[in-house]
Amino acid sequence: MPTRLAVLETPFGWLGLAERDGKLTYLVLPRPNPESVRDELARRHPAGELSPPEQLVATPQLERYFRGELQEFDLELELAGVPPFFRRALDACARVPYGATTTYRALASELGDPKASRAVGGAMASNPIPIVIPCHRVVGSTGSLTGFGGGLDQKQRLLALEATHRHRPGK
Repeated sequence: MPTRLAVLETPFGWLGLAERDGKLTYLVLPRPNPESVRDELARRHPAGELSPPEQLVATPQLERYFRGELQEFDLELELAGVPPFFRRALDACARVPYGATTTYRALASELGDPKASRAVGGAMASNPIPIVIPCHRVVGSTGSLTGFGGGLDQKQRLLALEATHRHRPGK
């Protein structure tokens, strides 16, 4: 089955999704226009087929997340080609609770190497499925916002969205 691609409008802009066999493989962080999202999806998945967003498994959960109604994703992910250390770092990141933050150093310590903060940062920077694997919840050692593929403004907006809704019941 070919990779299915979709562009979804969110309150943060246009987001891109790629799924293969019902598994989310790639997410393009929200951008101001759908054309740049389609271009990025086509660059990453040249053989992919553009589909209406409602045909992708991840769409309803992402819509609920952006409305503040979903705090934990229940999606199958495909992380093909992700090196083992990066995969472990992304798995650790996925356990950071909604509305909370952690540091690169804390994730490195959780992985058994407190000096691997930069390597953890590399894993977050290469995260193919941001938001679902919530690398926006990882901050600098002083709590400062650092590096994010969608820009620090978008990282702040995602954290603010979660802070607003974190005590609300809902999975």
